[in-house]
Amino acid sequence: MILFPAIDLYGGSAVRLFQGDYEQMTVYDKEPIHTIQKFEQAGASHVHLVDLEGAKTGLTTNLPTITALAKQTDCFLQVGGGIRSMETIEQYLNAGARRIILGTAAVKNPEFVKAAVLAFGETIAVGVDLKDGKVAVNGWTETSEYGCDAFCQKMQDMGVSTIICTDVSRDGAMQGTNRALYRHLCETFSMNIIASGGVSSMEDLIALQKAGLYGAIIGKAYYTGAIDLAQALSLEGME
Repeated sequence: MILFPAIDLYGGSAVRLFQGDYEQMTVYDKEPIHTIQKFEQAGASHVHLVDLEGAKTGLTTNLPTITALAKQTDCFLQVGGGIRSMETIEQYLNAGARRIILGTAAVKNPEFVKAAVLAFGETIAVGVDLKDGKVAVNGWTETSEYGCDAFCQKMQDMGVSTIICTDVSRDGAMQGTNRALYRHLCETFSMNIIASGGVSSMEDLIALQKAGLYGAIIGKAYYTGAIDLAQALSLEGME
């Protein structure tokens, strides 16, 4: 299982939200490269980046920051937040991103996903953000009519190889991850499943690994010290 320590970007700073609420934002680092360097020192090889402003507006507000980060790290960067056109995908890939996460666009314009997968293959992942049992969009500020399984099946049928699934109710709450949800996804779909939201202990990570997940994102648990990243990374490659 691959671990993705996360950096959420707002105004060029590394921040965290509580359950997607932009009014409950904590700024952790005004220079996100320092955070990535700490990830690297702990042994991380992959990093999850989200442009929080882009997630709401569809603009590439933090593209300059992400471009600068890509130039200063060898980590595999997967990037999401407001990516809603082929041009934006190309901008991020040219900036050095290695995987592109489509969220709102995947819900509102499935044909875009189909075209992106055709053009960029496994580089394209889809974010499945669940709020009250439905897939949320626009920075979790709205919910769509899609349920989890129906949407995931649609994405798999389109050739999507990786999904990043977030249980919004668990995000930033430090109450543990939704293990039953991720186990169900692994058993139901053939895509790579990355867990996001609520990973708050080594026990969570061990359970996710046993469930067969491809990856897990660590956010607030890293920033609060609830999970020691170097210790967590020692799980990678273990059966």
